[in-house]
Amino acid sequence: MPRFSVIVSAYKVQAYLQDCLASVLTQTCDDLELIVVDDGSPDACGEIAGESAARDRRVVPVRLTAHAGTGPARNAGLARATGDYVVFLDGRDTLVPGALQALSDRLKETGGPDVLVHDHAVAHPSDGTVRTPCAATLTGRSAPDALALLLSATDKAYRGEFVESAGLTFPPGPFSDVAWTYQALMTAASIVTLDQVCAVRRPPLLPAAPSAYLDVFDQYDRVFAFLDGRPDADGWRPVVRGRMLDHLALLAPTARPRAAFFRRARAHLRRHRAPGATAGHLPLRLGAHRTYAVLRAALALRARARRTTAAARRAGRALALRLHYALQRRLPVRADRAAFATYGPGGDPAAIERKLRALAPAVRTSWLTDPDSFAYWTALARSAYLTSNTRFDPRLVKRPGQTLLQTHRGTPLASVGLDLADRPAVAADLPRTLADAARWDYTLSANRHATLTHEKAYPSPAATLELGHPRHDTLHAPADVPGLRAALGIPEGFTTVLYAPAHRDHHRVQTPSLDLERLARALGPRYVVLSRVAPAAPHPRIMDVSEHPSEEILCLVADALVTDHAPLMFDYAHLDRPIVLHLADHGVLEAVRGTYVDLRAFPPGAVARTEDELIDIFTTDHWRGSRSTQLRTAFRARFCPYADAGAAERVVRRVFLT
Repeated sequence: MPRFSVIVSAYKVQAYLQDCLASVLTQTCDDLELIVVDDGSPDACGEIAGESAARDRRVVPVRLTAHAGTGPARNAGLARATGDYVVFLDGRDTLVPGALQALSDRLKETGGPDVLVHDHAVAHPSDGTVRTPCAATLTGRSAPDALALLLSATDKAYRGEFVESAGLTFPPGPFSDVAWTYQALMTAASIVTLDQVCAVRRPPLLPAAPSAYLDVFDQYDRVFAFLDGRPDADGWRPVVRGRMLDHLALLAPTARPRAAFFRRARAHLRRHRAPGATAGHLPLRLGAHRTYAVLRAALALRARARRTTAAARRAGRALALRLHYALQRRLPVRADRAAFATYGPGGDPAAIERKLRALAPAVRTSWLTDPDSFAYWTALARSAYLTSNTRFDPRLVKRPGQTLLQTHRGTPLASVGLDLADRPAVAADLPRTLADAARWDYTLSANRHATLTHEKAYPSPAATLELGHPRHDTLHAPADVPGLRAALGIPEGFTTVLYAPAHRDHHRVQTPSLDLERLARALGPRYVVLSRVAPAAPHPRIMDVSEHPSEEILCLVADALVTDHAPLMFDYAHLDRPIVLHLADHGVLEAVRGTYVDLRAFPPGAVARTEDELIDIFTTDHWRGSRSTQLRTAFRARFCPYADAGAAERVVRRVFLT
C-alpha cells in the first residue's frame, strides 16, 4: 500500500499535464501511486497519461468515456486509490519539490490525522506566483474555523480510511469542491495544518460559463442537507451560513446572469437562516442586483476620484521638489557634504561612508534613499561628493565643484554596460548608461581585469582607481566568526556550505538549480547549507539566507562556497577558502548573458558539470584537496591583488582628502 494516492483530473489541459505529472513523479518521497483520470478530454490528455504509465509503473491511467466534470472524475480516481492518504490535483496544478516528504513528515509527527491542511500558491499569468497563506492562519484553531477558508480540495491530504468510512464523494458540478470540503472538515475527527506551500495552482484563463455560477447554490444545498442529518449541527450552521454569504459576495462581481444569481442568493440566504450568523452584504441578501450594480459603480467612481486626487497631489509635490532642486542649485556647493547611494544594503558606498566619518569627522554624510523628500534633492544639489554603486539619478544636474565616484558592484564576470547590446534577453537601458557614465569623475576597480572591462563597457572620462573594493575590508579585518555563526543559528562544530548561484535573467522566479535536500543528505549530518536562493522546501540543515542583508557576513561564516557564475566568487576568494563551481547550465548562461572569464579553463576550485559530480567532489574531499588549493591560489593572484583591510582608507584619501 503506497503512502500517497495522488489523483489528477485532466480535461483540456494537454499543455500543462506533463509538468503536472512530472512534479509528482520526481518527488523525493516516491512511495506513491499517481492516478490520472482522463475526463473524456478531446485533446491528448489520455495519450499523455498512457505514455507516462508506460514509463513509470506508479502511474495508473483511468479514462472516462464521456466528459463528466471534475467531481465525477475524482470519484473515479478514488475508486482506484489504495494509498494511506489521498491528494488531489487538477491537470494544470503542480506539486512543489519536496511537498510529499513534507506532508509525510507532518503526518507522522501528528499521529496520522484525518485531514492535513497545507498552503498553496496561485500562478497568475501577469503577477507571478503568489502564496495563499491559509494554513498559518488556522494553526491552533478549532475545526469550524477552517470553514472560513480553504474551499478547495487541492490544498489538503485526506486519510484514505477516513474518506471511505465517511462515505465522502464529489457531487457533479463546477463547484463540487464546496460540498466535498465542508463535509470532509465537518466529519473529520482530527485536522492538522502545515504552514508550507505544497502545491501551485494555475487558474484557467477563460471565465466560467454563465450557468456555472448558479451551481454554487446546489452545492450549498447539499451542505445544509448534510447538516440536517447531523444531531450536532447547531455549532456548524452559523459558520456555514456566514461563509456561504462571504463566498457568494466574492462571486457576485463576475457572476452571470447577475439577476438570476441575486435571486437565488436571496432565496438561499432566507432558506438557510441560522441564529448568530454574520450579517452584511445587504444587496445580496435582498437580491437587489440593480442596487448592487449602482453601488459598485459609485464605489468605482469614488476610487477613480481618489486616484485623480492622489495623482494631482503627486504632481504638485513633484513640481515643488523640482522647484526646490532648482533653488538649491543656485546655492554654493558645500565641500563638507558627501552623499551616498547604494543598490541593496551595504556595499562599497557604505564602507566608504564609514571610513570617511572616521578619517574626516567634519564631513557630514547623508544617504540618497527617498527621491520624494526635500532632503534628497538638497543633498543631490549641494553635496560636493556623490558616491554610488548603481546609476546616479538621471535628473541630477552635475555642478562645478561636484565629484562623482562610481564604485560598481564588484568584479564583472557576466557582460555589463555596452556589452549587453547584443544580449536581448537582459534588460539594459544603454542610452541612460552612456549618459550616466559621462558624468563620472572616478570609477573604482579591484583588479586589472575589472579595470579593462569597465573602461570598455562604460566609456567615460572618469579616472579609474584600482585600489580594491572597500567592502572587502570586512573580510580581512578581525571578526567574531563564532558569534556570527551563532547569530545565524549554525550549530557549533558544523561545516557550513554557502550556496549562491548567479541571478538568471531569463527566469522570472529564481529557484535553486540544485536539489539542496539531496546535497544536504550527501554531505552528512555535520554539514549546514546556507542557500542564497529560497529553497523549495524546509529542511533542518538547509537555511534560507536569501534575504540576509550582508554577503560579507555570509562569506565569513561559510567554510566553502558553491556557485556557478555568481560574481560573489571574486569576493569569497579573498578569504582563501574552498570554492566549488556547479556549471550544469553553463551553455545557457553563456548564451543569455555572456562571460568575460572562461571558468572551465580558469576556475577558482573544483568544477562539477552535474549534480552527481558535485556530490562526488564533497564526498571524496576533493573540494579542499591540493588541486583545488592550487586553482584557488592562481585565481586569487589574478583577481585579488588587494587582499588587505585598507581599500576604504585608500579610496577616502584619494578622493575625499586630496
